[in-house]
Amino acid sequence: MGVLALTGGYKAGNSVSEELFKWPIVTAEDENAVIEVLRAGSMSGTDITQIFEKEYAQWNGVKYALGCCNGTAALTEALWACGVGAGDEVICPSMTYWASATPVVALGGTVNFADIDRNTLCIDPTDIEHRIGPRTKAIVVVHYAGYPCDMDAVMDIAARHDLKVVEDVSHAQGGLYKGRKLGSIGHIAGTSLMAGKALVAGEGGMVTTNDQRLFDRCVAFGHYERLVASNYSTASMSLSSPELLPYVGLPLGGVKHRMNQTCSAMGRVQLRNYPERCAEIQKAMNYLWDNLSDLPGIKAHRPASDSGSTMGGWYLPKGIFCSEELEGVSCKVFCAALTAEGLPCRPGANTALHRHRWFHDFDIYGHGKPSVTAFSERDVRQDDSTLPNAAHCEEFCFTVPWFKKYIPEEIDQYIAIYRKVLTNYRELLSIDPEKI
Repeated sequence: MGVLALTGGYKAGNSVSEELFKWPIVTAEDENAVIEVLRAGSMSGTDITQIFEKEYAQWNGVKYALGCCNGTAALTEALWACGVGAGDEVICPSMTYWASATPVVALGGTVNFADIDRNTLCIDPTDIEHRIGPRTKAIVVVHYAGYPCDMDAVMDIAARHDLKVVEDVSHAQGGLYKGRKLGSIGHIAGTSLMAGKALVAGEGGMVTTNDQRLFDRCVAFGHYERLVASNYSTASMSLSSPELLPYVGLPLGGVKHRMNQTCSAMGRVQLRNYPERCAEIQKAMNYLWDNLSDLPGIKAHRPASDSGSTMGGWYLPKGIFCSEELEGVSCKVFCAALTAEGLPCRPGANTALHRHRWFHDFDIYGHGKPSVTAFSERDVRQDDSTLPNAAHCEEFCFTVPWFKKYIPEEIDQYIAIYRKVLTNYRELLSIDPEKI
């Protein structure tokens, strides 16, 4: 295949259509649904949102769904519903988007970060149990980059310690874990539906649960009008959360989390089309990895095909890098070689949250001390020594193109670049990663 571009050879390059990556797919059906809301002036209503919720709940295989203004709001409500408050601890993977963890601190709690598994990039179940203390209330699991977390192991730990499990499904809408939809396995789940995600509602979030009490608490936290208007009865709350009834009439969280109905309308259309679109994404991404499976140095970041688990919409796909199979070539050099050939690539994933000063010394609310320790009975702040995989993910994972369409002849161009670089990897052995 010739000399690598990074070492002086010709760039392989590629010529692909915009269609391969265009997302979200917005059609006249989406536009008409949004325009109807605008013309009706019902952007701040809840009638369309409640229809969307019912459709989403049925699709996700749960009893209850609650539309929110964004995924952060959904996760905040879910955590509060689980009883997270001042002085409580929540265990969360360090390598994730900040919204998986920051709501805990906003509620007065603190985050005890756990490490990730090098193959799944999800929370490592073996790193959870020793972190549980007397004030631990919940475990947040993130189905990172679409990969389903080991829910059997996490739910077993939670059951033995009487903890709630909150699923963050923002990367994995429509994914399966052993045949069950993600977002239906933990006690409660939150997901983002913003414009960059696999399942889109323009901007928005969704809570899902099978627990009526948790659902009612989420409604009470940020959807006060749903408890006093004729379109929502307080009967269910009188049975599940009687202690909240005296406070109904304003949002108990002091916030307004309802979804704008232009997003609800778009979300309904997107949801109807999502199974077909999701299936095509899976077909395209699996085609890529099936055609790279014989190469040394990289592994697909996906569950086994016979596991009953899937990657959903495969949001922000990753690959697993195995330096030892390439005589010590670093992930940084590998990514530089791909980029030089015309396939943009970078090592790593989300920066580990335990490294950010926000989780160490920022006094957000004027407590006179770091907010993450304001109400804590113990200090659970950590350094890299306790979270080695999250801290050094750039050594063993890398970004992969996110194909939205199954166009084999175009995906083949990317396959050819991976093959060129990995077939000629010895050219990379002399390159100093510090000089890239």
